[in-house]
Amino acid sequence: QVQLVESGGGLVQPGGSLRLSCAVSGIVFNDYTMGWYRQAPGKQRELVASITSGGSTKYAHSVKGRFAISRDNAERTVYLQMNSLKPEDAAVYYCNALALPTRTYWGQGTQVTVSS
Repeated sequence: QVQLVESGGGLVQPGGSLRLSCAVSGIVFNDYTMGWYRQAPGKQRELVASITSGGSTKYAHSVKGRFAISRDNAERTVYLQMNSLKPEDAAVYYCNALALPTRTYWGQGTQVTVSS
């Protein structure tokens, strides 16, 4: 059974930081590119950041320089360090595992709220 379990969301003030974690089981972790997506109310789900098994990263323009994705292949966990959070970063954040062409799995999501 494939499981992606996110944690670390919550309420933070603008300018604050959060670290999201996604613990993965049931797949060969190293076969997958891991990503973090987010979806705000009324908006489409968007890619925030991704990291290949070799450590190559990509970021959405809106989070470059503020967010950092990393993975621990031994622990089968992917992280998203979010700094300098803005109200527009508020969303449900989802962990994704992708192995082209067709294997993809999602976590259940974790809420991030940025508000004073």
